[in-house]
Amino acid sequence: MDHADWIGVPTIVLGELWMGFGLGDRARRNERELRAFLANPVVEILAVDAEVARLFGAIAGGLRRRGAPLPTNDIWIAATSASAGATLLTYDEHFRRIEATASRILKIEEE
Repeated sequence: MDHADWIGVPTIVLGELWMGFGLGDRARRNERELRAFLANPVVEILAVDAEVARLFGAIAGGLRRRGAPLPTNDIWIAATSASAGATLLTYDEHFRRIEATASRILKIEEE
């Protein structure tokens, strides 16, 4: 990500991060790091709009018909990514089931 020209961050991801910060003992540090990341000029916050909602409905309906539902927030994230024409970077293998967006599944590196 250090060499990216553009990084889109869905608002749903921000909500999940803020929720997680409230559960941890490193909340202030995490909030500072997130604010610094979001201040980077290559970072764009991707909002939910009518097109994202349309894609959400199409993705969720398709998954339901195939009997492969996913967590609702993950579908919103995929729809936002698809609307932006972006590749979704994730550690979650289940994003492979969503055909509307390209997903790159990252491996968790052990320290």
